[in-house]
Amino acid sequence: MYEAHFGLQEVPFALTPNTRYFLNARSHSDALELLLVALREREGFIKITGEVGTGKTLLCRMLLNALAEQATMAYIPNPSLSPDNLYEAVADELGVTVPDQDNTHRILKALTHRLIELAGEGRQVVLVIDEAQAMPEETIEALRLLTNLETESTRLLQVVLFGQPELDVLLAKPSLRQLKQRITFQYQLTALDRTSVAQYLRHRLSQAGYNGVDLFAPAALRLIARTSGGIPRLLNILAHKSLLAAWGRGDHQVGRWHVLQAVKDTESALSPGLFGRWL
Repeated sequence: MYEAHFGLQEVPFALTPNTRYFLNARSHSDALELLLVALREREGFIKITGEVGTGKTLLCRMLLNALAEQATMAYIPNPSLSPDNLYEAVADELGVTVPDQDNTHRILKALTHRLIELAGEGRQVVLVIDEAQAMPEETIEALRLLTNLETESTRLLQVVLFGQPELDVLLAKPSLRQLKQRITFQYQLTALDRTSVAQYLRHRLSQAGYNGVDLFAPAALRLIARTSGGIPRLLNILAHKSLLAAWGRGDHQVGRWHVLQAVKDTESALSPGLFGRWL
């Protein structure tokens, strides 16, 4: 497409989460540091929330990569499961074979045996659940019961919940107060400010092989920051469409006009007339 035109080796603003494009912006680097510290301290539940498109899944993958060598990871990307299905999914992630999967007692017994086995090997076990706001209430309670598995000196399972703000609403229900009390660390991802937006665009372009002068003109940067609201997913969409607009006209720098075309083609973009902290 436009890669050769701009001297790129690949498309820099793809929506697929790629840890190579992770930017150590303050909010996201602080969240990752909190996760690593909390897990090192063997805390039970950790919660990370953020609006749609703020980079939760990418942060989740960064965590999985960071712990791959030192911990046994179980990853549930779609937790809209019944309690029994959750137990089965965790068992599958940990390599547990359960003869009779219709028997909850046997599944929990096999899971307990495996967790004790891993603890004996000195392996930390971390369960990471993405899109946790989609969990049914009874499944969240089943998750709490799963974390009751521990020895006298060792917590056998730690849980990290990634979710949208609706997760906080869900956990505020009186029926889930026991789990909420177990959340010892939490962090809310925020949108990028204007300075971080510029760093974000430059970083992704650099990772894609670009090494020329600033590809986005100052006026284009201001507009793309304002109309994206600093949300990484929207930044990717608008930056990609802006590059397409520039390429279509044979231009070698993205200007305000190109960004306006991208905004007009993106329903979720904020109105250019709205003023906020990204101005």
